[in-house]
Amino acid sequence: MIMVDSSVWVDLFRDGTGAVAARLEKVVDNRDIVLGRPTELELLQGARDESEWDLLSGYLAGQEFIEPTPATWKAAARIYFDLRRLGVTVRSSIDCCLAQMAIEHELLVLHRDHDFRRIAAIRPLQQLWLE
Repeated sequence: MIMVDSSVWVDLFRDGTGAVAARLEKVVDNRDIVLGRPTELELLQGARDESEWDLLSGYLAGQEFIEPTPATWKAAARIYFDLRRLGVTVRSSIDCCLAQMAIEHELLVLHRDHDFRRIAAIRPLQQLWLE
């Protein structure tokens, strides 16, 4: 099962050529896709207008989501804390939460965000950069 990060979704939605969709389809290869609820937050907050909000909201309503637990939030904060103590900056605490959810559910994170590479350096996160 694959968790697709908002960094991939944003590129997919903005790509008018279909190249991102083709790469995504090739990597997914009939495996199930899930999203974390924080990804829904990131995508919806980036809507440019009411029309885009409605389109995104309708699309997301048909997706499968996993939810963070109270323990997920604490473990995600620990990821951020541990990286900061090593002098590594993570731009988004949401990425720490998504990474922790992926670890808990043994999911591969498909992304285009350097934060996941940084997290994988200190946690057993399965991650793949979508070229």
